[in-house]
Amino acid sequence: MKKAAVIGAGIAGIASSIRLANKGYEVHIFEANLYPGGKLSSFELKRFRFDAGPSLFTMPHLVDELFRISGKNPQDYFDYIRLDEACRYFWDDDTQLIAYATQQAFAKEIEEKLGEPAQHVLNHLKDSALKYEVTEKLFLHRSLHKIGTYFNRDALKGYLNLHHLEAFTTMNRANEKRFQNPRVVQLFNRYATYNGSNPYQTPATMNIIPHLEYNIGAFFPKKGMVSITESLVQLAKELGVEFHFNTLISKIETRTDRVQSLVISDGSSLNFDIVVSNMDIVNTFRKLLPQARQPERILDQPKSSSALIFYWGINHSFSQLGLHNIFFSNDYPTEFQHLFQQKTIYSDPTVYVNITSKHKPDDAPAGKENWFVMVNAPNNEGQNWDDLIKQTRQNIQKKLGEVLKKDLSTLIECEEVLDPRSIETKTSSSQGSLYGNSSNNRFAAFLRHANFSSQFKNLYFVGGSVHPGGGIPLAILSAKIATDLIPKA
Repeated sequence: MKKAAVIGAGIAGIASSIRLANKGYEVHIFEANLYPGGKLSSFELKRFRFDAGPSLFTMPHLVDELFRISGKNPQDYFDYIRLDEACRYFWDDDTQLIAYATQQAFAKEIEEKLGEPAQHVLNHLKDSALKYEVTEKLFLHRSLHKIGTYFNRDALKGYLNLHHLEAFTTMNRANEKRFQNPRVVQLFNRYATYNGSNPYQTPATMNIIPHLEYNIGAFFPKKGMVSITESLVQLAKELGVEFHFNTLISKIETRTDRVQSLVISDGSSLNFDIVVSNMDIVNTFRKLLPQARQPERILDQPKSSSALIFYWGINHSFSQLGLHNIFFSNDYPTEFQHLFQQKTIYSDPTVYVNITSKHKPDDAPAGKENWFVMVNAPNNEGQNWDDLIKQTRQNIQKKLGEVLKKDLSTLIECEEVLDPRSIETKTSSSQGSLYGNSSNNRFAAFLRHANFSSQFKNLYFVGGSVHPGGGIPLAILSAKIATDLIPKA
């Protein structure tokens, strides 16, 4: 039986292992950490449970597909619900609105709370759906680096509708043209952060993102986000995939135009017919393939933003908060100027608070809540993170406390912190960036590495740092694109 190795047990690596097992390979996953999932993992702090990383679940059919191609019923492994609301939004002057899951209710809420005509919102969501339709089969399910991608019926349809992508204007300009109220512009500008971008620079093509929440839907796994990882690991093991945790790959050995073996940190060498790297593309080349020709133009691209996350056990229950909550900055342009130009965190940051105990009560003791509190942060360039963490903690507590009319500092029972340094260490993400290369220019999609190697015929790449991009859905799609290029065993 032919053997395949996957470097890294992130969600894309696990998805790749499942697809390779279905192709008849003996599959081994090598993971440096003691646990699978990468960012999509969890931990407990006192009596509070926290999902460590991604907190928004969209496009669940991509997870279901992995079970179905394996001849399994997804509901036997993994269950989720569709949310009635996508998010709750707060501004410092006590303005609040709920982003309901249905388009009509969401548009009506915006019209009532912010005075923006509901039809403007409905038109925007219709345009977002059109952008998705144009790009889905052309860019999201195929390699951008294979000539066949550009000569088929889906490609022709895409070419005829490319003008709808608005690649030559920014997200902010397009949203300012669409909406009258600056706060509605701000609300839809925030979707740039879903791939670590700047709405004042990223192309308006990124207005595709609201489609995932409002047209397809936002969902919640009944056992928490980590259950995505746990269920797929269970499936992979049932298919015969072997996981090797606490096992660091130190080098990919090559000969002429093929990968020959993997060297483990203890010095042993293992031969494989196929190798898939779920490691960040920069570190794959710099650390594992120093002998290879380095794709400098791609590796040196500016990286996406990172995050500063506080995990707080809160000794209180806030009825005005939901699963997903956003507390907006009063000066969004300045916040992003600090983030991308000054490489620091603004004193009035936009704050995201995720509280899974709203839907999964056993994540916190009775009458208490588990808060995942995140602000966008620059990637790691050697900033004084200890000082930034201290100051940002104070700014967040002040901001949220004023809106919620509570002194948060008296309610925090326990705390854990994740910053760009620890993200870089734990997930091997270059500079702690969450989404690989930045998407702050119109050619960003073409500045991600291909899902295959042009130098080594049996080497492939998956995960958020390569095509088609970061986030759970795109990482899973990267596994599909890469493994579709691999012949059956």
